[in-house]
Amino acid sequence: MLRYIQNMGRAFMFPVSVLPAAALLVGLGFIIIAINDAFIGWEYLNVIVEFVQSGGTAVLDALAILFAVGLAFGMTKDKSGAAAVTGLVSFTVVTQMLQPESVAAIQGIEVTEVGAAFDVIENNVLIGIVTGLISAGLYNRFSDVKLPDYLAFFSGRRAVPIIAAFTMVLVTGVLLFVWPFLYDLLFNFGQWISGLGSIGAGLYGFFNRLLIPTGLHHALNSVFWFDTVGINDIGNFLASEGEQGITGRYQAGFFPIMMFGLPGAALAMYHTAKTEYRKAAASVLLATAFTAFLTGVTEPLEFSFMFLAPLLYVVHALLTGFSMFVAASFEWTAGFSFSAGAIDYVLSYFNPIASQPYMLIVQGLVFFAIYYFLFRIIISKFDLLTPGRDASIISAEEERDEASDDAADSGRVAPSKYTDRADKLLIGLGGKENIDTIDYCTTRLRINVNDDSKVDEGELKSAGAHGVVRPGKNNIQVVVGTEVEHVAEEMKKLV
Repeated sequence: MLRYIQNMGRAFMFPVSVLPAAALLVGLGFIIIAINDAFIGWEYLNVIVEFVQSGGTAVLDALAILFAVGLAFGMTKDKSGAAAVTGLVSFTVVTQMLQPESVAAIQGIEVTEVGAAFDVIENNVLIGIVTGLISAGLYNRFSDVKLPDYLAFFSGRRAVPIIAAFTMVLVTGVLLFVWPFLYDLLFNFGQWISGLGSIGAGLYGFFNRLLIPTGLHHALNSVFWFDTVGINDIGNFLASEGEQGITGRYQAGFFPIMMFGLPGAALAMYHTAKTEYRKAAASVLLATAFTAFLTGVTEPLEFSFMFLAPLLYVVHALLTGFSMFVAASFEWTAGFSFSAGAIDYVLSYFNPIASQPYMLIVQGLVFFAIYYFLFRIIISKFDLLTPGRDASIISAEEERDEASDDAADSGRVAPSKYTDRADKLLIGLGGKENIDTIDYCTTRLRINVNDDSKVDEGELKSAGAHGVVRPGKNNIQVVVGTEVEHVAEEMKKLV
């Protein structure tokens, strides 16, 4: 079950990866409008920009469909386009059959008497998730079905959308009774957290970080970031809708952590590294800290100490919750489409609904100092094995450089860095014959092996892995960073 949920977290990246496009269209539009109003004053330019921005908001409006299609595609065994079509068919059938008018007719009541759960059915992300997952299950079960010769045209993958259409009629019958209960449950949970105000934002931030190792943070995020129960923090912020100082509270506190706090932690780990390993540690920590600052992708840096020093990770989760609490308390808000890095910060700065976003920089500088001194004190006092404090940190980059030099000296062509890294990771995973399946998400390789006792974590880390997670038997996750897609593809070629 845990493996299934983690695979779902990976598949979440398909629809979420579209959001930066929406942010660019909307965010750059706000920047142009601000410059135009301040210096140019050409009214028609604002009209053009607003027209372009509508393309970005169109993505946000279609997010539920994107989840249905993305999960249907991402959770299937061979990533077929037929699975994506199945997801679209399933979502369309369910949302059309559960329109308030249809529900009112079935229940024999007036449309105005239909519950609020069905008023939001058409663009509800949770419905997209449910239909996408069911579609993926149907595809994996029936995509190889063989029909009699006279129906052979509809065999295999072509059969799945047809099966899905009939299946979704049954699913809709279940949702007619289950959906109001489920919606009310999630709605009350969201309202409870929202009712706690800044404390609720802090609790959300704490559990968001604490769930990162399991991948279950995606489920938590869907309640607050998307239009699952009406909070829709990301969508409302990008569309500049909601209440200034409130909309964005489930995003704003991440900026001081990802842009400043974690780089401060990286500097502390560098300064506490042993002299003989400091140069190797710097190559790892500098790259991961810069990635966190610029893009908000923090997993490579977090995994560098998450398992080596779990005490530090708990401190990190607490500080994240505290940062969310502080930003929400003072109503300092900014938003993101992908993660809380400098790129998203700049794009959101000129959004009219942003509230004193410059104060997040001030808060970030304070958190840089807090992370630096707190991490440095804890590492030194408890002698924690952070990067650079034991021999396992020997940089894979240095080894690759040596391999390239040796190849050049011998007249051979050095392999690409991705091929070389993939080869070394395969060795750490027990060799090609030990590999069952290879997949990946934002920063992690997700590998199923035949025998997990053959996996050598030390070898994986010497090959440049930032961390290794074993969520279940024969299931290995290797954190390699933002270049994970290239590494995964090279591994597939080698296998």
